[in-house]
Amino acid sequence: MEKRSVRIVPMTADHLDQVAELERICFSAPWSRKMLAEELENDCAAFLVAEDADGTVVGYAGLLVVLDEGYITNVAVKPELRRQGIASQLLEVFINFAKGNHLAFLTLEVRPSNTAAIVLYGRHGFRSTGRRKNYYEHPREDAIIMTWEQEHGTEESDPGAGPGDL
Repeated sequence: MEKRSVRIVPMTADHLDQVAELERICFSAPWSRKMLAEELENDCAAFLVAEDADGTVVGYAGLLVVLDEGYITNVAVKPELRRQGIASQLLEVFINFAKGNHLAFLTLEVRPSNTAAIVLYGRHGFRSTGRRKNYYEHPREDAIIMTWEQEHGTEESDPGAGPGDL
């Protein structure tokens, strides 16, 4: 897999149209532009975009932080650009944030039929920790809960850092 060169930056209002379009392309129950805009105002949320050299959004990911827990809400990459390391680069930012800020874990849900995503998350240390029955619609499907757990190390952190500091 060749790693595509992208720039990972915090999502801003300027990205909303492109991110909303990515949601429509990638998900059967996409978040609306309004929902995405509301997350920009959420102090517990951090949304990142992956931009190509020309500033085009080619991927994005969202994280909600509650106390010492991280919930990855969305990971999406343009279908024609998948398997080029874009989602990995987005996940690495969240994992590094979790390590640096001593989050106990990161967790997410994924469709059992999305084997490429399951493999990707597994490569980043996420493990299956449960199932949510009938979590998804269109088509109806369970969700596999995958969790990355913080190893108790001695890494330094900035105790004042929050998701908005990504």
